[in-house]
Order: sequence, then structure tokens, then C-alpha cells
Amino acid sequence: MQFPESWLREYCNPALSTQALADTLTMGGFEVEEITPVAPAFHGIVVGEIMEAVQHPDADRLRVCKVSIGQAEPLSIVCGAPNARVGIKVPCATVGAELPPGADGKPFKIKVGKLRGVESYGMLCSAKELGIADDQSGLLELPLDAPLGVNLRDYLRLDDALLTLKLTPNLAHGLSIYGIARELSALTGAPLLPLPTPAVAVNGAQTLAVSVKDKDLCGRFSGRVINQINTQAQTPAWMVDKLARCGQRSVAPLVDISNYVMFELGQPSHIFDLDKIHGALQVRWGQAGEKLELLNGNTIEVDGKVGVISDDKQLESLAGIMGGNATAVSDTTRNVYVEAAFWWPEAIQGRSRRYAFSTDAGHRFERGVDPQRTICAIERITELVIAICGTPDTVVNPIDDQIIQLPEVKPVDLRVARAAKVIGMPISTEQCEQAFTRLQLGFKKLPSNGGDILRVTPPSYRFDIQIEEDLIEEVARIIGFNSLPDTPPIAPIIARIAPEASRSKFALRHLLADLGYQETINFSFVEESWERDLAGNNNPIHLLNPIAAPMSVMRSSLLGSLLNVLRVNLDRKATRVRLFEVGRVFKRDDSVQTTDTTVKGVHQPMHVAGLAYGDVDGRQWGQGESRVDFYDVKGDVEALFAPLVPTFVAAEHPALHPGRSAQVLLDGQAVGWVGELHPQWRQQWELSHAPVLFELDLAAALQRPVPVAKAVPKYQMVERDIAVVVQESVAFSQVQTAIARASTSIRIANSMLFDIYRPAPGQNATGVNQGEKSLAIRLTLDGAGATLTDADIDLTVSAVLKALESAVAARLRT
Repeated sequence: MQFPESWLREYCNPALSTQALADTLTMGGFEVEEITPVAPAFHGIVVGEIMEAVQHPDADRLRVCKVSIGQAEPLSIVCGAPNARVGIKVPCATVGAELPPGADGKPFKIKVGKLRGVESYGMLCSAKELGIADDQSGLLELPLDAPLGVNLRDYLRLDDALLTLKLTPNLAHGLSIYGIARELSALTGAPLLPLPTPAVAVNGAQTLAVSVKDKDLCGRFSGRVINQINTQAQTPAWMVDKLARCGQRSVAPLVDISNYVMFELGQPSHIFDLDKIHGALQVRWGQAGEKLELLNGNTIEVDGKVGVISDDKQLESLAGIMGGNATAVSDTTRNVYVEAAFWWPEAIQGRSRRYAFSTDAGHRFERGVDPQRTICAIERITELVIAICGTPDTVVNPIDDQIIQLPEVKPVDLRVARAAKVIGMPISTEQCEQAFTRLQLGFKKLPSNGGDILRVTPPSYRFDIQIEEDLIEEVARIIGFNSLPDTPPIAPIIARIAPEASRSKFALRHLLADLGYQETINFSFVEESWERDLAGNNNPIHLLNPIAAPMSVMRSSLLGSLLNVLRVNLDRKATRVRLFEVGRVFKRDDSVQTTDTTVKGVHQPMHVAGLAYGDVDGRQWGQGESRVDFYDVKGDVEALFAPLVPTFVAAEHPALHPGRSAQVLLDGQAVGWVGELHPQWRQQWELSHAPVLFELDLAAALQRPVPVAKAVPKYQMVERDIAVVVQESVAFSQVQTAIARASTSIRIANSMLFDIYRPAPGQNATGVNQGEKSLAIRLTLDGAGATLTDADIDLTVSAVLKALESAVAARLRT
């Protein structure tokens, strides 16, 4: 909400500077987001009147003006504005005056000048040149009663400041000048002027029949008929100025009056052209198929969830949001009906968003407007209508006030001891009573043996006071947050040491970045088809209120998000993409119970996933292009787990190629997957070639064994090479496991595969049959401090061959 400081000080004027006033409001919960001067710095500009304007002898577009500024002799000023004419009063910059800085940032100083041979002793200014408006079509015309020679800054109150408040939704009572003044008075103790509640004399008896059909829509409806007014009158400059500084442009006198009272008192209202109303008014919920043309020119269709005001023939207004064009006031309006109502916040909330626009009235009603303010607002509007649009024949009729159902005022108890505990400082009952008195909150003291209790009855405009904590907040605001003591925590603070057997997520991210991957962050809700296709999940967790139709379920895998990012990059001509994400996934699990960090039935582990696409090393002159394959990414996964050594077992995954994917095992436990994208999904995602992906359990990837010292062998290790023949289906990991389990007296430090031989089709003479392969393995033997003999080595090799024969049906190749 934006408003001028001067308007606020009309009701409460504490002895504070602008900045101090803003700081006081901010610390009181009404955050001042911005302070803006009404006009930039300038001086030496006064009110002047053009006494004479003649054509310049040598210029068609210039006039030589005689301008009076209240001195004995008028000034001769050359002016090129099209509206420079005799009799108007305009801003006059005298010699020596400084105008606001221009594009170069330097102020413009007025000197005696000569234009086409005629001397000019000053300058007549437009609003644009003064920096107070964007209009540069001509001179800024001032009211005819503006006193000559008066400083323009004083006359237009340009030393004012605009305050912009950032109000939270519970502070509906701060959406008016008087509401903010009331809070400022409570925070500073400065006197608050009484609410403007004029009682206009009634000299007529006409009323308009109004029927409120739905009490859950409207709790109170007040209205008054005013006859014989002049709507062609001009809105006073002081009102136009105040509205402009609240960010509201002047429209017409009746509209301006309604807006002015809304900003002043916080009560939105609407003024109907009485002669355009057919019969009586009805306040009700809309009906499907009904249409309404609004004041903004839009035609909308309503239904049973939107409140309307209608007459006997058509809809006339969208309840609490905007009036209709059918009964809009105009220059020909003579009789009006002024309406002010209390609409239930629940009946207004969200209705504006349905039609893609918002209004100041709807903004206030959906947060809560004082139901006791309707009569006061109508009286204030009537006073201003008579003052601005009144005629000798104006007739003011009585107010028709219908109270259907008002919000129930529920007292709230405050335990003084509880308030002291929550705020964190000793607080007396007297301090609480003083705070409530300054806030105009009615209270009474209840007898109690366990400490003082104050029962507070919230006023009708305080929709935010519902529980004890709300009252505690009010006490803390009045005491002042700056007054709260700095109390050190009582509980001991013990620094947590990260376990040595794990690493942080940041270290994992840095490792992946070192491997050439770039991190991406995606939404946790994804398309349902991704879950079905890429995770084989036909029963995903659905969102109750998705932000968009394609984002309707929670993801159980990160692969879909990475593929989507890949597609976005490829659409922007990327040729080599490396991506990873560390994020949470969501899986159904009936064993999970609700706690502070979990939700019943939903398992939420953290995963790390990566994607590689394009060339292995990127294009370079020294070598040819080579696309990334399964083994490149498998090596990255091994580097991610190092020094732990994962194993890879061929398996099928819904998202991966059935012959080029593997499950990742760590100590025999499945911890993830790695593989090439399935051809079906590669085609569906329109990828020229398949990316390679991996997805791992984050907890497993964060494991890091504690280093253990090992003695350096005193004697050189011995290496022996063997070649064994196994079936094609036997994986080398099975061979390694069999070697490690061989019963030998000598420790086998390492077994490394250094060659694979397969016979050509139709060739069996090499000792390796079709469907078999020969594995050349290098064994590294450690004597553990003793010299190895040939006999010991032979026994060890024999034990290894025996173990291989037993485990994988291997035979020594001859």
C-alpha cells in the first residue's frame, strides 16, 4: 500500500522524522518497503500568472510572455508551450533557480538567456520538467486561486514523501490511512484524531429496496439514495493530489470520492446510477450462465461460487470486487445509490484470480473489512458528494442498513506468565494492560491463582486476533522488539563433528563437477508419463493441487528430470552434455509413519543421478570423435564410490537398454543403476543417439571407509599369468570372487584381467570352443614378509585353478 506521509500525519503526527517514522512502523510489524520523495530536488520556482502573451517576432512557435510573480514589475519570459495563454497560473523558474537533474545527472540552472534576439528572464515549467509527472504536452496549469509568488514546493506540498508498506495478509486493519495512523499512535503514544464520522442532515425519504438472499455471502448491507447532484463538477485538486500519491488516477468526481474514502477509512464502496437500476436489488450467489459487463470493459460469466448484485432484469455488480457497466455513473447522472457492505472474506477470496484481474476493493474484502464501518463510510461519502457535487436541489435520503449476520467476536485470554516466557523477558500485568489500552483493545482482568489472566475482546476491525499468541505478539510490538534483551541460550552448544566414515554432499558435488558434470536443479513434481515409462511406476503419488497439469505427480526417479534438461539443451544446439542432480525422490511405503521429517506411507530417500551425452572428450583436432558409452559412465560411477569398489550385475530397468544396463552393488546390496537409455525412449524423446545414465542411492555414495595403514612389503611381489577358459555367460566379477575365496597359504594381493580371446566363427582348433572365451589373468602374490619359493607359487596357482573349476567350471587353457 502506498500513501503520502502528509495524509498520515493529518490523523497522527508524532515528533519523528520521515525515516524515524518509517523505522517505527517497520519495527511495529508494518514494514515500510520504500520511501520515495514526491518530487526531485529543485528550488527557486514560484507561482506565476501570465499577464500577456504575444507572438515572438522571429519564431512561429515561441511567445513572449509577461509573467507576474507578485513583484512590482512582471518578468519577460520566452515560452514555446502550446498552452501558454493569458490568465493561467503556472510554475515560474526565476533567474538563479535550479531544476531537477537531466540525463547527465546535473541540475539545470536558470540564467538570463536570449532566444532569437529576445531576452528571457526565467522559464515557465511543465510537470515533466519538474519531475512530478510524465505530462510534457504543455505548461503545468495551477488552480486560479493559487497565490502569486508562493514557493511551488510549499504550495503543492512537494516536500512530502511516499511510503510503501509491505503488509502481510493478516494486517487487513492497516489497509487504510486511518488504520495506519491508529497503529502509529499506539506505537509512539502520539494523539490520534477521532475518526471522521459526519452526520449529514436528511431532507428526503426515498429508499431503494434491497434483498440479501445469502447470508454466507453478505453479512451487512447499507445504502443511501442521493438525488439531484451535479456529476460534471471537477474533483478538487487536493483530492486528485492525494489519490495520485496513493497510486490512483482521477476518473470522475463520484469515483474519486469513493476511492478517497476507501483509502481513508479502508471501507470499499460503490456508487450506482439510480436511474439505471430496474426495480429492487438482490444480493446473492451467481447462477451458471449469467453474464456481467464490468467497469473495465470485460464481460465475464459467473456461476454459483461468485457473489453478485442484481436488479429485476440483469446483473449489476460483482460482489466486493467491481461494479458493472450497466449502472455506472456518467456526466448525465443526477441520482445515485451509495452502497457499502460487509462481504465475508471467504466469499471474496480467490474470485478475482478466476477472472485474471485484481482490485483494491477485492484486496481488502478478502482480508477482512470492519463490519461496523459501513454507516460511517456512507456518511463520509455523502459529505464529500454534497461538498463537491451538491446543488441547491440536492436531496439526502436516510440510510437503509440491513444487518444479516456479523462475525462473532470471541474473547481471547492472555496469561501474563506465558507471555513473559514466549517473549523471553520479565513482563508485568501493567505492561500488558498498557499495551492493550494503547491498541484500543478492550480487556478485563480475571481472577486466577496461577498468575494474572487478561481477557481481551478484539474490536471488529481486528480479524487477526484469534489465539493467545496473537495477543503476545501485540504486547511485544508495543514494548518494542528493540527493547528485548539479548539473552544467551541456556542449553550447551556442542559442535557436531562429521563422521570420518562419510563425506558431505558438497564433496560429492565437487567430485562430479571434477568429472565434467554440471549440476541441475529440477522440480520434484513431474509428468505422470515419466513415472510410468522411466520408473515403471503405475501408482505414483499424485498432487492435490498441481501448479500445472504436466506436473501432477511426485517423482520416484531423477532420470526423467535429467532427460528433460538434456532435451532443452539440445534444442539450443548443445552437442555435448554432462548433467547431474542431487535430489529427493518419493516412493510409496506403508511402513513409514508420520514424524517431524516424514509423511505416513511415503519414503523420501535422496538420490544422485547423472547423464552423459555426446562425445567423450569433445571435439578436438588431435583425435577423432568418440561417443560416450556404457563403460565411460561406469568408470565415473566407480570414481564416485572410490575407494570402495562396487560391482556391476547385468539387469533390466524400465528406462535402460536391456543389453547395456547393469545394477550397481555395494557389499552385495543394490544401490543403483547405470546404463544406456532404452531405444524406445530415445526415439520418443527424439534423441539422435542414446545418452548413458546412472542413478544411485545418495547415502551409499556418501560412504567413505576410514583409511587403514598397511605395512609396505619387504620383498618384491610375484606375478603369475594364467589363462582359463569359461563360458561366454561368465562375468569376470565371478572369476574374481572365486579367486579371492581360494584356499591358499599365500595372500593374493590382486587379480587383473589383461586379455580376452574368443575364437572366430567356425574355428575350434585353439582350445577354445564356440560359446566360450579365454580370460588371461595376472595374479599378484604377496609373501607377507617371506621369500616365495616356486613350490609355494605352484601350490597357490593350483588352488586358484581348483577354485575356478569349482565355482565357474573354468579350465586351464593349453
